[in-house]
Amino acid sequence: MKIQTLVAAWLATTLLLGAAPAYAQATAAAGSLKTDWFEGAADCSAVVSAPQIEVHAFNETTYILRQSLCSTFEAPFMYLLIGEDKALLIDTGGVEALSSTPLADTVLPLLPQKDGSQMPLTIVHSHGHSDHKAGDAEFTAHPSVRVIGAQLDALEAGLGFTDWPNDSTRIELGGRTVHAVPTPGHHKTHVVYYDEATALAFTGDFLLPGRLIVEDTDTYLKSAERLVAFLNDKPVPHILGAHVELDQAGALYDFGSLHHPKERGLALGKDDLMALPARLKDFNGFYAPYPNYVITHPMHMLMVVAAGAGIVLMLVIWGIVRFIRKRRG
Repeated sequence: MKIQTLVAAWLATTLLLGAAPAYAQATAAAGSLKTDWFEGAADCSAVVSAPQIEVHAFNETTYILRQSLCSTFEAPFMYLLIGEDKALLIDTGGVEALSSTPLADTVLPLLPQKDGSQMPLTIVHSHGHSDHKAGDAEFTAHPSVRVIGAQLDALEAGLGFTDWPNDSTRIELGGRTVHAVPTPGHHKTHVVYYDEATALAFTGDFLLPGRLIVEDTDTYLKSAERLVAFLNDKPVPHILGAHVELDQAGALYDFGSLHHPKERGLALGKDDLMALPARLKDFNGFYAPYPNYVITHPMHMLMVVAAGAGIVLMLVIWGIVRFIRKRRG
């Protein structure tokens, strides 16, 4: 009986493991996160050697890049993933180089040789805001680089979306698969990328330690629910967004600040994502702070300010008219 029980248990375990998806069986490649990014300065003109772009090797095939706060207050992060056959760059930052190509000159030397020439590179974007695609033009002179635009037709043609925003697609790099998941709400063509090799989720402006700027609340909520469903059964050791806007105490830096002293770390956790749908459901439509991010709808806030200003103006005009009438009386 013991032998039969052991055999039955072994068969059940084998069947369960066989039914499990490949990403659940594989161990995600280990890596490290940088904690000492350049903090910028209150007066960048006084900084002698501010780096234009910092590069950190998460591991030997995964790189995290960041443009300097003294180059752009957005200080966006970009991600380079290298497979066996090709490489993928997520975003090209917020600096449009006119006389030089600092991003291309930084990224291309990181690529290994493939069949006697530089490995092909595909460039995608988290979304179409200018601080995520300004560097695209730096790569146009390189025949081995393919830039996929951030417009919906470009995403459909380049990444194979057929039922936006309900379907996800795969980007095959050779021994490395990256999933592209539509997440509109901050921007109409926002995409989150999930890398099976490292189990990292690259969330752009959709989820980051800072301001989650809502363009459409209902769309943002539906995207959060889809992303939670997609990542629910997958390992996600780190969620990496495109900006850091919080200090270590959880306070927001002033918008447009070039100085981030005591900046908190880049990574969020899977629990931050899992809590997002409920928080969006409870969102008051204007501003809601949470420990690791702030949900805000700037257009709604601007409308309130404009309405308030209109009321004040009407009261002022009414007061002036009343004063004039009294004087005439």
